Amino acid sequence: MGTKIPISIAGNLVADPELSVGESGVAHAKLRVAVNQRIQGADGTWQDGEPVFHNVSAFRALAENSASSLRKGDPVTVAGELEFRSYEKDGERREARRIVADTIGPDLRFGTAVYQRMSHGTVAAPDAEVRAGVEAPVAAEAASPAYNVSSKSPVVVPPFAAAAGSEMSF
Repeated sequence: MGTKIPISIAGNLVADPELSVGESGVAHAKLRVAVNQRIQGADGTWQDGEPVFHNVSAFRALAENSASSLRKGDPVTVAGELEFRSYEKDGERREARRIVADTIGPDLRFGTAVYQRMSHGTVAAPDAEVRAGVEAPVAAEAASPAYNVSSKSPVVVPPFAAAAGSEMSF
């Protein structure tokens, strides 16, 4: 029997997410996240501590969206349950831990992101038009990735424009 503990981490992806589909048809993404502790020395300078590596599992739509949105090196936040398991391999008892993610997202301390809502049950192509509520259609250029970690500079996305002929005047 496993023990589950609520947990939240912020770190960087060590590799691209690995997406697979199980025999039951459920999508599963495996992620590896490195978390570095910052330590301030007696002289006031900051240094990186030893990294702690976490195995993260995501399922269903979260797995598919993570695999299509995140890449190696991206800063991420993960919330879920820390799961401890014990098993036997080659006659030897072993233990493993992983985080089963409830949510995964880019860490916005280091860049910007544009949220693209997906319709229930489908994952749209990156260049597909998206409609969300009363908002105007999002153009393909706004749907392009706006999360640029390498330059750490924001990507300017124009605000939603009013649909032609629906301008309001007072």
